[in-house]
Amino acid sequence: MNENDSSTARGSDPETAPDLSRDGWPEKFAKAAVRRGRSPKARPKVSTTIRLSPDVIDHFRAGGRGWQTRIDDVLRDWIRQQDPA
Repeated sequence: MNENDSSTARGSDPETAPDLSRDGWPEKFAKAAVRRGRSPKARPKVSTTIRLSPDVIDHFRAGGRGWQTRIDDVLRDWIRQQDPA
């Protein structure tokens, strides 16, 4: 075999691998909860379309990644300033 062979790179030997079709493994797999991705948020963000002035978009995009989050933060601050509570 070649040193770059993916089976040897992972260090797995099919001859010594356990037989997962026996000894209760299928039942364990059937009962296992499938979890994919991140946990759902209690209040996820809503996808929407909004029209903003080009200079506003340019300003926030110039700050790099996360520009939409920064716009969201500015709008949240504005809402807090409007609410006298």
